[in-house]
Amino acid sequence: MPQQYTVARISRKGTTFEVLVEPDLALKIKLGQAQPSQKVLVYPEVFRDAKKGIRAKEEELRKTFGTTDPYQIAIVILKEGDLQVTAEQRRALIEEKRRKIIDLISRNAVDPRTNAPIPPQRIELAMEEVGVQIDPFAEPSDQVGKVIERLRPVLPIKIALRVFEVRVPGEFQPRVASYLRGIGKLSREEWKGDGTWVCQVEAPAGLLAEITERVMKITSGKGDVRAL
Repeated sequence: MPQQYTVARISRKGTTFEVLVEPDLALKIKLGQAQPSQKVLVYPEVFRDAKKGIRAKEEELRKTFGTTDPYQIAIVILKEGDLQVTAEQRRALIEEKRRKIIDLISRNAVDPRTNAPIPPQRIELAMEEVGVQIDPFAEPSDQVGKVIERLRPVLPIKIALRVFEVRVPGEFQPRVASYLRGIGKLSREEWKGDGTWVCQVEAPAGLLAEITERVMKITSGKGDVRAL
């Protein structure tokens, strides 16, 4: 029988807030695969401790979230906080991310001894050998660099690199820069007169689609990415 609810929580200034949500819809909303819906909230209350049934006070909700509406607060918690996923959901997420990571590596990596592509099966076996841990919520492109470093002791590997130019409105610079530093080497940062932030990043050559998708998601379609 499917689990009827799970817990989503967030900590703000040392205080924890929890809501009870429908597992499948909550996960889809968190991953951006579904629009927010009031159906996600199983019980219309915000708790300090859901297990003990301790409700949050209206005053602290208004001070923390600017509202006492449990649905609005639940959406904030889902998007910015932690979601307790079911065991089945976790396995599915990890498998999906693992497959995408293997695909990204196989499209960008060669054996430096022969310059031949590395088969996905070989990458998968090497990941199992070194016990690579996959983050079920982090984007595959964010995890590729760390996975490659784990593989190097057991798998001769060379990554084809390329420089990409990224342009975004200045308000999105902190988040975009943080993302880019996680996937490659950031260089040539420049602020334009209109407030646009421009940079170049050296990253695996095959990541153009992934970088573009992520930058567009962060900037709500206001960014630009091109390969140099």
